[in-house]
Amino acid sequence: MERQINVLIVEDEERLAAILRMQLEEVGFRVKIAVDGYHAKRMIEENSFNLILLDIHLPFINGYDLCQEIRSVNQDIPIIMITALGTNEQKLIGFQVGADDYIVKPYEFNELHARINVFLRRSDNTVKPNIICVSDLVINADQRTASRGGKSIILTAKEYSLLEYLVQNFGKVLGRDEIIEKVWGIDFDPGTNIIDVYINYLRKKIDKDYPTKLIHTKFGFGFYMAENEI
Repeated sequence: MERQINVLIVEDEERLAAILRMQLEEVGFRVKIAVDGYHAKRMIEENSFNLILLDIHLPFINGYDLCQEIRSVNQDIPIIMITALGTNEQKLIGFQVGADDYIVKPYEFNELHARINVFLRRSDNTVKPNIICVSDLVINADQRTASRGGKSIILTAKEYSLLEYLVQNFGKVLGRDEIIEKVWGIDFDPGTNIIDVYINYLRKKIDKDYPTKLIHTKFGFGFYMAENEI
């Protein structure tokens, strides 16, 4: 018997919530809607959900605070923030309070559906794979693989280690000495240009064929991973 997936949409714009509910029900999910933070909190306490789609601008309890409250009692339920707030700072706050993913409005439903399925597959496994998503870049830290836009990316071991370190520090500018120490080891010669060489390798594989560039340089400081330049 196929497992029934219960999804909670937390969205105060009722028309948008109704459209999303219809789309999710068409692909087989059972969906409930909460139109404010208090309503959502009560529903989460009284029901069992497999996934939460959470707006940030909500009456009574905003999405950031609600996410933090959910995480204080449940570390496992996938939470995807869906919001018009799209700056790097706003995204970082979302991840810091416990969101698993962050989608900026407007979005394509197919992309949302694909991201939902990533987290549902993860929650289905007894041993959960460590999946990290940045835009359409997906890192599987257990298998040490990467893909972008659904296309597999072939990486050397060191390229993967550098990419994973950038992703784990999303939005943070990393200096060359720090990257050398964490990725190559503290005994590696800090005077080498190896960082620049490998950043260039990654850009060709990760960014070259995609309009959204994820690997950026802050001149005089170092490198960082983000959907937009800081």
